[in-house]
Amino acid sequence: MKQTFKVQNVKCGGCANTLTTKLADEFGNIEVNLEVMPREISLEIEDENIPKLEEALKNLGYPLASAKFGFIEDTSMKAKSFVSCAVGKFEVAKKK
Repeated sequence: MKQTFKVQNVKCGGCANTLTTKLADEFGNIEVNLEVMPREISLEIEDENIPKLEEALKNLGYPLASAKFGFIEDTSMKAKSFVSCAVGKFEVAKKK
């Protein structure tokens, strides 16, 4: 079933590229909506696979907007997302 999730730290097309490419093998096609805040991702996913998605997003630095972290973990998520964003931008530029 198609579900939509609000995600933290997604800023640009580089972030969107990272999400769509890094999660594609495990979760298939992912749509990223950069028009709303917080940003949203939509994908076909069954409820039992949501914890895997949450963990994968967290590992990339883009946790669900509903997730709460302490200062250190929150800062770590932002740093991870910064790196993921830069990698995403580089990969987009490489394709051109």
